[in-house]
Amino acid sequence: MAAHLGAHETVEAHEILTSTINAINTMQLYRPFAKDPRLAQMMDKQMQFAITEYNHAVQTLQNLNGQRQMISPSAAYRGDQNFTPVYGLDNPAVQSPNMSTAQMDDRDVASCLLGLHKASATMKIIAALECANPQLRAMMQQGAVNCSEQAYEVWQYMNQSGYYQVPTMKEMTTNTVLSGYETANLAPTGFYQNQPMTRTQ
Repeated sequence: MAAHLGAHETVEAHEILTSTINAINTMQLYRPFAKDPRLAQMMDKQMQFAITEYNHAVQTLQNLNGQRQMISPSAAYRGDQNFTPVYGLDNPAVQSPNMSTAQMDDRDVASCLLGLHKASATMKIIAALECANPQLRAMMQQGAVNCSEQAYEVWQYMNQSGYYQVPTMKEMTTNTVLSGYETANLAPTGFYQNQPMTRTQ
């Protein structure tokens, strides 16, 4: 009997599930070090979503491999949409590795959480590119979007707290870089077919 999933997508799914378990375990390790109630609440919300999403992925893969009926699509993560980024540097703190867990603070926790989501988003979108099954591909794509939304939610917290400041260029430099582009004129239909053929001697 032929397999219901290709080799590439099977291996990618295995990697995603393993990395998701690692991410959930890492969040659990860091959770006790979150002192800010806002950060703690966000972590709890994101951990619960990660566990639900992981369970959904396992069930989906079991259904696909057994050719049973497909379960509902992956849920979409919803973060805070009412946010204005703070740009510029304001005496950013010097950073260095902690010498013991006693030095762990909210910035460390948020930074680790942000890194987990960035890495997971990258892995999931790469996995989607290897999927032949459209349902598995859609699940990976939604997972990548969910990770990017969670990463942005963490980044919002870090930006508001001064943990993640955004360097800027001079306005003139920014304008010079971005004004170096202009829109393209759309070619008419059949543009290439109507061009005269030229032969090289």
